[in-house]
Amino acid sequence: MKQGLYVTDLIGFGINMVTGDYSRGAAGFWIEGGELTYPVEEITIAGNLKDMFAGIEMIGSDLVFRGRIASPTVKIAEMMVAGS
Repeated sequence: MKQGLYVTDLIGFGINMVTGDYSRGAAGFWIEGGELTYPVEEITIAGNLKDMFAGIEMIGSDLVFRGRIASPTVKIAEMMVAGS
């Protein structure tokens, strides 16, 4: 990936089950030229679940268990990122 966001932590709950709108606080690392360049925190990522599922480009083989939650890395083509 040339440029993007690698999300490592999600904060809060922000899913509208009627419309599919999704918005969560996030932290992670910014990617430039395929490399993790610097940490980011106190940002918001947003999208719509239908678009997010349709935009899945890759699913990693790095399944990680954190308590009762388990997820591999998922690459989504496009989401809104906001923060200062």
